[in-house]
Amino acid sequence: MSLFRLLSRSLRSSSSIPSNALIFSTSSRSFAFSSAEEAAAERRRRKRRLRIEPPLHALRRDPSAPRPPRDPNAPRLPDSTSALVGPRLNLHNRVQSLIRSGDLDSASATARHAVFSSTRPTVFTCNAISAAMLRAGRLEDGINLHTFFFVQSNLVPNVVSYNILINTFCEAGNVDEALKVYQHILATAPFSPSAVTYRHLTKGLIDSNRIGEAVDLLREMLNRGHGADSLVYNNLIAGFIDLGNMDKALELFDELRERCKVYDGVVHATFMEAHFKQGKDKEAMDSYQSLLDLQFKMSPVTCNVLLEVLLKHEKIKEAEKLFEHMLDAHTPPSFTGINTDTYNIMVNECFKKGRFLESIEVFHRTGKKACAMDVGCYNNIIGKLCENGLVSEAEKLFDEMHGKSVIPNAATYGFLIEGCLEVGRIEDALNYFEKMVSGGDGAPKVDVSFYNKMFERLVKVGSASSAMEIFGKMGERGLKPNSMSYELLIDGLCKDGDLDRAIHLMEEMLRSGASASPEFREKVMNAFAQAGRVEEFERMLGEKTGSFVPQAQQVAA
Repeated sequence: MSLFRLLSRSLRSSSSIPSNALIFSTSSRSFAFSSAEEAAAERRRRKRRLRIEPPLHALRRDPSAPRPPRDPNAPRLPDSTSALVGPRLNLHNRVQSLIRSGDLDSASATARHAVFSSTRPTVFTCNAISAAMLRAGRLEDGINLHTFFFVQSNLVPNVVSYNILINTFCEAGNVDEALKVYQHILATAPFSPSAVTYRHLTKGLIDSNRIGEAVDLLREMLNRGHGADSLVYNNLIAGFIDLGNMDKALELFDELRERCKVYDGVVHATFMEAHFKQGKDKEAMDSYQSLLDLQFKMSPVTCNVLLEVLLKHEKIKEAEKLFEHMLDAHTPPSFTGINTDTYNIMVNECFKKGRFLESIEVFHRTGKKACAMDVGCYNNIIGKLCENGLVSEAEKLFDEMHGKSVIPNAATYGFLIEGCLEVGRIEDALNYFEKMVSGGDGAPKVDVSFYNKMFERLVKVGSASSAMEIFGKMGERGLKPNSMSYELLIDGLCKDGDLDRAIHLMEEMLRSGASASPEFREKVMNAFAQAGRVEEFERMLGEKTGSFVPQAQQVAA
């Protein structure tokens, strides 16, 4: 039926309705929706429908027609988030799990090996392991990974990839290389540098005493159409304050306020720190109050900087008030008002003041909604409790981790083992070590270096026999002891006077091909000489390594 017929029929039907009925019907419903919420729901429904059923003009191309050839000169674009699905998403999650457990070597190997498989890593996976290397201070490894992924393996980097590389060069003190990367982005990349790029570069230049170039870079950022970034300005303001040029710092701050109605409050923290250093507490707190008067909705990162400045200069009352405000403002997913770093700051302050039990109360304090804790936050408080002899309180938090789906890592177990050994609970320390190395889902990967740390701890508390028990189980888990393993155990057995096991272990060490330094051999020789068994030790060395004349015997001759 044509549209004209439908319209004419509707007009005829409406003309047959009495006029008073028409008036009644129109006056009873004068709006399309009964409420604003209903209108918003309809808009959302239409948007969802458009996503599911695209408009017709998007489907006009003939599906049977061949695709237009790709321009070979067009720049290759980096992966979008839509590439992070299926096997590539599984690979990304596996690498992220290894990063969270602290096993960066395995995470790096997994991502590198995937390059040669059918499931190549996305740029997000490559960025994750590169950023983890940067956080761990393994700067050379981070640079090598960038070269492997994006130069040798021909993956396409995005702006985050370049920002990580620039930050790595700046942390290594090689700002000139960072500037070369910046010029490479401008010349070849299909995207522009981001504000984060300029943050890293300005900080690197200021740290290298090149603040004039940092100012020029700020002007270049503005000329290229980027908005005024508070953290770039903050880097320059802090640089001029450190040089004693407060007038220039205030000039930049005024410029920032002219360009931005809303800016990051970390700038006020920089001025507060400068005033506190000069003994001008009133000016510092005036700057803080002026920020609060603006009533900005500040992110946890900004609040954490303010919190650290207040606590550092004994403004406890104001810091507590800010912490309470952050707790109340935390209403995820609409707004994140607090993060795990906030809890670490407050917990560390409690330990600094000697209020150990109060730190546990602060750790469990929540506002309207609880903050999701991670393993790093638990490790911070567990480690400090163990250092101060409160192992039982640390164990309660360790048990709490499982209920909150937080998986302990090697550092968690290391703190508990160290704490138990310090208070003489050797058996409990061994149980924690066994629980860690027994494996299972989410268990941290343990290598020979961790065994060596355990040997060192046990020898230090005079329990070389317990270390030997652990040593006997290394082979069951496919681990081969190295020279340090043998030296730690032999040294502990000699200190305990168990020379029989020491000489047998020395034989095993030499038989396995592990090298023993002349200094270590002389140290063991002296232990056997004090017990009157030097000939036995010399005979064993002569059988295993040929002639060996210790320095003590040379001096006697």
